[in-house]
Amino acid sequence: MKIRSILSLVVAMAIAFAGGAITMAQVHDWHDVDKVHHEVIDAINHLDRLRSKNGFNMGGHGEQAKEHLVAAERELDAAVQYLQNH
Repeated sequence: MKIRSILSLVVAMAIAFAGGAITMAQVHDWHDVDKVHHEVIDAINHLDRLRSKNGFNMGGHGEQAKEHLVAAERELDAAVQYLQNH
């Protein structure tokens, strides 16, 4: 079960990263950045569900992954705010 959960986490993060990279390559307005922002929020929520459901933190890597996703979410939110005002 743990391997399946880790695989789910890896797939979710890869999708979020790939979706972000593809969308950022095609940025036309702040809505594109906002879409990536929401994808990162979804990845954070998925990670939280995975960690709480399985009761493990993957040797501390789960918490580190969440910290990086939260930092990315903050930066994307700031980018959306900037683009809306410029």
